[in-house]
Amino acid sequence: MDNITEIAFQIILYAGNGKSSAMEAIQEAKEGNFEEADRLIEEAGAELGKAHGYQTKLLQEEASGEGTSVNVILVHSQDHLMTSMTVRDLAIEIIEIYRLK
Repeated sequence: MDNITEIAFQIILYAGNGKSSAMEAIQEAKEGNFEEADRLIEEAGAELGKAHGYQTKLLQEEASGEGTSVNVILVHSQDHLMTSMTVRDLAIEIIEIYRLK
């Protein structure tokens, strides 16, 4: 497996973890467990931060002229990361709605 594919899989892994934590946070808020919901949102942010770190590494390599060819797995990892970040952002808003209910 080449380096770009390995990085893509790391992005997919951490983005998936982040999205899962954000979805769990919504369920906890729905049940009124706001302390746990907040903890899970923090966890989601940390996991997404790891994925973003791998993405940043790719961007820096590209900017320095060391870019590599793009493959479908890398494109998928970018889609997965951006979707997961959106889920986390929306989860924060949904939790606030439940908190104010």
